[in-house]
Amino acid sequence: MNTMLRKSVLGIAGLAFAGGLAAGPMNHSTTAGPAVEAAPVAVAAQADKPAVDTGKLIPHGVQGEQSTISLDSEQTGNVAAIIAATKKAGLDERAAVISIGTALQESKLENLGHLGDRNDHDSQGLFQQRPSSGWGTVEQITDAEYSTLAFLKGLKQVDGWQDMPLTEAAQTVQVSAYPDAYAQWEQFAADLVAEHWNS
Repeated sequence: MNTMLRKSVLGIAGLAFAGGLAAGPMNHSTTAGPAVEAAPVAVAAQADKPAVDTGKLIPHGVQGEQSTISLDSEQTGNVAAIIAATKKAGLDERAAVISIGTALQESKLENLGHLGDRNDHDSQGLFQQRPSSGWGTVEQITDAEYSTLAFLKGLKQVDGWQDMPLTEAAQTVQVSAYPDAYAQWEQFAADLVAEHWNS
């Protein structure tokens, strides 16, 4: 099986994304396991930068086993781009955690083009968004700022997203064939936001 599990499949559930706004959240349930207390987020002390409020990052703890990967300079640059787009959208650190956790699951923070036979339909970019489902053109959805803003527009349509576990909020926007897979990235995404939010 493709290790990237790139299943951002808006088309599978028929969720339309018109004019940058999700048509509406799907009914869903989370079975990722009980929430567990989040490990403390390590925040490097920076004399000229305010500390990140780590309580905002994972307000209800994480669910299930957590995963991490080593990031190269491109992936780290994409973390910075997601955070910048989140700030541009006027959203807080929690939205950045959800966005980065989603991109970790969808692409491992790599801005993927079309992968031929390994592609999930026409899914591309950090969030594996599909041009055929109305997310934008290939050029748009492979632009980190555009794709993040498109994801965040969908997230803002989800009632109560701020208080949802990452996997539930992400799944409502993405409509993945693997709805619980996002949960494993919550702690790592929070660590990345804590490290880069004030960079």
